[in-house]
Amino acid sequence: MSSPTTNIESTLVENRVFPPGERATAGARIAGMAAYDALCAEANSDPDAFWSRLARENLAWTRPFTRTLDESNAPFYKWFDDGELNASANCLDRHMGTPVEHKAAIVFEADDGTVTTVTYRELLTRVSEFANALKAQGIGKGDRVIVYMPMTIEGVVAMQACARIGATHSVVFGGFSAKALQERIIDAGAVAVITANYQMRGGKELPLKAIVDDGIALGGCESIRSVLVYERTPTAWARVEGRDKSFGEAIAALDGKGGECPPEPVGAEHPLFILYTSGSTGKPKGVQHATGGYLLWARLTMDWTFDLRPDDVFWCTADIGWITGHTYVAYGPLAAGATQVVFEGIPTFPNAGRFWQMIEKHKVSIFYTAPTAIRSLIKAAESDEKVHPRNWDLSSLRILGSVGEPINPEAWMWYHRNIGHEKCPIVDTFWQTETGGHVITPLPGATPLVPGSCTLPLPGIAAAIVDETGKDLPNGAGGMLVIKRPWPS
Repeated sequence: MSSPTTNIESTLVENRVFPPGERATAGARIAGMAAYDALCAEANSDPDAFWSRLARENLAWTRPFTRTLDESNAPFYKWFDDGELNASANCLDRHMGTPVEHKAAIVFEADDGTVTTVTYRELLTRVSEFANALKAQGIGKGDRVIVYMPMTIEGVVAMQACARIGATHSVVFGGFSAKALQERIIDAGAVAVITANYQMRGGKELPLKAIVDDGIALGGCESIRSVLVYERTPTAWARVEGRDKSFGEAIAALDGKGGECPPEPVGAEHPLFILYTSGSTGKPKGVQHATGGYLLWARLTMDWTFDLRPDDVFWCTADIGWITGHTYVAYGPLAAGATQVVFEGIPTFPNAGRFWQMIEKHKVSIFYTAPTAIRSLIKAAESDEKVHPRNWDLSSLRILGSVGEPINPEAWMWYHRNIGHEKCPIVDTFWQTETGGHVITPLPGATPLVPGSCTLPLPGIAAAIVDETGKDLPNGAGGMLVIKRPWPS
């Protein structure tokens, strides 16, 4: 491993700079570097007033907070801790009676291409029904629930329903093993698992419920009282009597009275979810995010990073099993009242033109994906002209995004030219599970773009590069990234 003070040559030699064009700056929420600097200055001059203002403007509170930041037990900071709210209410109920109520919330494309659209009103009904089904199983505020679901509308419904009743969800990626599932059930002390009989990926029917059964059978999961199963396919699944119910059975038991479920007010520091890191360096570690700060940051970054507008169609390709799928599928877009695409399948089925075909079909305006996907699709386009993005109309695109890993300049330029047609800003977002949302990223209407660079911290993020003693390092020197001041997330 190189010394933390080694110069980062790859960034020093990159001299291509792309200023935001008139298309990006016109009507932008943060237009130009002067606007960015002003927002940063406000955050730096009086952080409490800055975050208090944004929390009051962007979230609906059932009990308004009077304290913005509690630093009495640093570094375990508390945000808005005497206030109460509900995450599901902020994503759904607050849009009722507004033009968003009957707007498309989720445009779901299944693995086989079937499309289902639900409005915000319809999504609220589904979430309320399932929330009542959870309550009927004895699940409530403070309980922990494992979600082991495919990328479907029902996956989002499960997360929102947990939030609605004050239960803390822990989503496990649908590709993880029975052992990984068992470890997370035990560590979380979960009382229930929400899963599906199967998931569809790449034209294949893959088991989920059977893996849940195997994980529980490994032992130590005595806390599990209920397993609720979404029947994604008609294929039969093994049932444990007294423990397992299908979604349909659980909702039918409500006798048609489940369409309304008042959201449970919770403290701003109430755990919204626990998401486990991959465990690549040992036992998986649960990262807990609290309701108020996390939801505020999800909402703000939707507006700031993606410059969200009322007519946008947003598509984040991440699975809900990852933090990106939490913040930029399950919570952020809904809190912002956006229309979003949710995709069940993989980018190479039935061929490697699937992403481009979907962008054309759904008129996607903001596309957010990972460099690994981009690089694989570059290779596919170079080897097969039929799946090159030039074969589809991508003119609806306004903003492109990159997430999950650094994007190399060559892939950045291909993305810029072939997908954005040199007109779409690329927001190269740096963040991690622990931060909950973006921390360093370009802003489409303000930041000059440099291929391979995530550019500048967001307003309120006091980022610095330091050496092993904590001393600030000059520009161009490599070291350790730190954030010197807390922010709500």
